Formats: sequence, C-alpha cells, structure tokens
Amino acid sequence: MRIVLGSDHAGYRLKKVLAEHLEAAGHVVDDVGTDSEEPVDYPPFCAGAARVVVRGDADLGIVLGGSGQGEAIAANKVHGARAALCHDETTARLARNHNDANVLALGARFVAPELATTILDVFLASTFEGGRHLPRLAEIAAIESEECG
Repeated sequence: MRIVLGSDHAGYRLKKVLAEHLEAAGHVVDDVGTDSEEPVDYPPFCAGAARVVVRGDADLGIVLGGSGQGEAIAANKVHGARAALCHDETTARLARNHNDANVLALGARFVAPELATTILDVFLASTFEGGRHLPRLAEIAAIESEECG
C-alpha cells in the first residue's frame, strides 16, 4: 500500500515512528514534511498529504500534530479528502467502515506511539462497508460540491 504522511513539528516524532512501522510492514511511504521539530504551521503539510491521496498518488494518508484536530480540518479542506481524527481502535475502524475515511489524523500529544501504531494498523486493515453508508457519503459529497463549486 502507498501511504503519505504529513505533520507539523508536534507530530514529527510520532510520524517517524509510524513511517518506520509502515516500511517494516512493506508499505511504500511518502513523507511530505515537516522534516524536524522546528515550529511550522500544519495546514500546508496536512493539505499536501490529502492532495496526494485525492490525486491517487497514495492509497491513504496520515496527518499528525499536537491534537490532530487542526490537521484533520486542514486535510478536509481538500476536495475529496475524508480525514478522521481517531483516538482509539474503535474510531479508526468506524472511520473506515462507515465513512470511507482516506486520511487518518492523530494527535501526538494525546496518543502514545504504541497506541498510535495499533490505531494505524486497524485503520489500514479496515474497509468501507458500503450499503447503508453510501447515501450518507453521497450527501457529504453533495455538500462538498455545493460549497467548493
């Protein structure tokens, strides 16, 4: 699987842990930055990761920051991105099963590396159920089209 990662300075260390985990599992990892713990603004990195996914150059994305909140918001501004902030295995599974999330957002100040790795594995292993969730995704896409023009 091709996975793109983007983070700000607060998510940098966790991003490195997750990148190593993904590579050890045989995934292809694309890191769009940032490249250090020097303070930076997260929106360009998180939107950049989401753009890679929406373009089809990665299967899924991961965005990381201090809380993951702003990172998910920035990624979700990209037309076609469905970023989900997950803090446990259940939210990760449901994000994929019910919402067909294509970007995982994590808060490095709230989720320890071990739990983050587990959340990531569940996110990757889960798939969209379709069915009763399809009309809801269509409604979300309609809102996005209406707002984005």
